[in-house]
Amino acid sequence: MDRIERIIFVGKCGNRREPMAEGIFKDCWNGPEVEVLARGLIVQFPEPMNQKAEAILISNGIHLEEYTSVQFQEKELTENTLVLAMEQSQRAKVLDMCPEATEEQVQVLTDYVGDELEIMDPYGGTLQAYGLCYETLRKSIKKLVKKLNEGE
Repeated sequence: MDRIERIIFVGKCGNRREPMAEGIFKDCWNGPEVEVLARGLIVQFPEPMNQKAEAILISNGIHLEEYTSVQFQEKELTENTLVLAMEQSQRAKVLDMCPEATEEQVQVLTDYVGDELEIMDPYGGTLQAYGLCYETLRKSIKKLVKKLNEGE
């Protein structure tokens, strides 16, 4: 992939880890303009961001105005799009949905940046669990920003 013009963070519902990843990336990114999206693989109807995820973002100075979950669609994947899934199963689903996608284009975020563990889903957990998820995401996304800035 030559130059990344769009990054899509993909997860199950698109209203917890994915918007947190979008917000963190936008907060950390200082390179050329990149469109950043959060998408869910199972979005029956648009939902607002999970309240705990939103509270954690706001407490860290990150605001995503009027966020609602959106279903991932194959047409969003262009040749300059990088899709970063939260889990291996979600990566596999995106690759199944998008026969034109390359293995390089669709990655698990933590694998892509060299982290060992996937980002845990805080669903049903305490505010503290969402805070831990945020911290883990932030570490991985800082590595992502570095990797993209170095043009690897």
